[in-house]
Amino acid sequence: MLTADYLKTKFDAALSYDDYVATGKPEQQKRWADARALLPAVDAASASQAGYTRLMHVLVISGIWCGDCVQQCPLLEHIASGNPAKIALRFVDRDAHKDLSEQVKINGGLRVPTVIFMAEDFEFCALAGDRPISRYRKIAIAKLGASCPIGIAPPEKSEMEDTYKDWATEFERVQLMLRLSARLREKHGD
Repeated sequence: MLTADYLKTKFDAALSYDDYVATGKPEQQKRWADARALLPAVDAASASQAGYTRLMHVLVISGIWCGDCVQQCPLLEHIASGNPAKIALRFVDRDAHKDLSEQVKINGGLRVPTVIFMAEDFEFCALAGDRPISRYRKIAIAKLGASCPIGIAPPEKSEMEDTYKDWATEFERVQLMLRLSARLREKHGD
């Protein structure tokens, strides 16, 4: 069960983005670096993140080998870097943390990336993954059917920008949930 204590334990065992990427083989690290080099410039979404007032913990269940993770996790790190004082982002390997992965299956599968959003006290807020709508639309246009690219080729810049916007919107949605939470407003007197 995703209790605050359980999630805090998992978050405390998780790695920063750079430490997580360093767990990969050299060719995997290169793919992640290549995707990170395509990050969108700081935009209005980042300006929005700078105004976040509630601490949110974000735990990403990932696979260093997964193409979707290669293409999306650098975006998540980029979003979090817009306000590191209020967005605490960490990564865990799906297979190394199977007890967690099993609890957050998507459509019955151990999909990655899976993102768990939590409040400052590690109360569960939201689950997102494995792809935002822009990624699903792109894949549906190309072909219908299950696939998990291995990230050999970097994504097109426009696709990455759309995916970034989708994830930035989800971060903002959770931040507004936290900001408007009666429980947290009472706690903080605001």
